[in-house]
Formats: sequence, structure tokens, C-alpha cells
Amino acid sequence: MSIYDQIGGAAAVSATVDTFYAKVLADPDLAPFFADTDMGRMRSHQRAFIAAALGGPDPWVGRGMAQAHAGLGIADAHFDAVVGHLVATLTELGVGEDQIAAIGETLGPLRGEVVSALARRSEAAPVGGQRPGRAPFLQDLTFRARNVRRT
Repeated sequence: MSIYDQIGGAAAVSATVDTFYAKVLADPDLAPFFADTDMGRMRSHQRAFIAAALGGPDPWVGRGMAQAHAGLGIADAHFDAVVGHLVATLTELGVGEDQIAAIGETLGPLRGEVVSALARRSEAAPVGGQRPGRAPFLQDLTFRARNVRRT
């Protein structure tokens, strides 16, 4: 059974996208990326993308992630904030840790396509040379899934 089916199909994806974007748009570090965006269209694209990525019935026919995010200046910290909102959303909607980890495995490789090389170069490395957001996506998503307080 696909992850798409495990989490509840189209209705679950729709609820996830709506709750997720409410969190993203309320985040002052992320909201500016959507200032001139038709959010109805964005939500529709996101529903289709997530459904396809999780094994839904229709293939993704939109632009690739690198093309869709090119020139936006998305940094690792932005990507990590989105991960946090996604985990909080999935947890809030009752998605289990195993499904969240599987979603992380599916979406994790996108970091390299979403985060811009220019933004990476401009991020300051803190003392010790470690850059923020460098943990593997799956480990970060799994950690967050286990540590988000359920309400």
C-alpha cells in the first residue's frame, strides 16, 4: 500500500496542504516567499505534487523542483523551517512516525534542488564550522516527528 493510501488519500493530502500553508504563511521568515503568489494555485500544485510523491494515482506533470525554486534565494534554514512545519502538520493530523519517516525518505532528496547554491554560500558558518540545517533530512524529520508535542 502506498504512503498516499496509508495516510488517507486525497482528503488527507488536502488537509495536510491547507494546514501546512497556514503554518508557513504565519512564519515571518517564510511568508515573504509567498507575497506575490496565488495561494489557491499554489495549494493546488502542492496537492498534486505531494499526492504524486507519495504514490497517488496521478503522476506529477509540473516543473521540476530546481526550476520551480530557482532564483528564490532559499537557504538551508528556510528548508529546515518548512520541514518543521510539515512535521508539525503531519503530527497534528495524526500521521504516524513510520509514515512521517517514509515521507521524509521520499521528499528528503529535494533539499539539493530547493536550496540555492548562492544562499548556501552566503550562510555564515558558526563556530566549529558546522552550518545550520546540515543534518540528513530523514534523520531530522524522524527526530522532529518523535519530539513534536502532540496536542
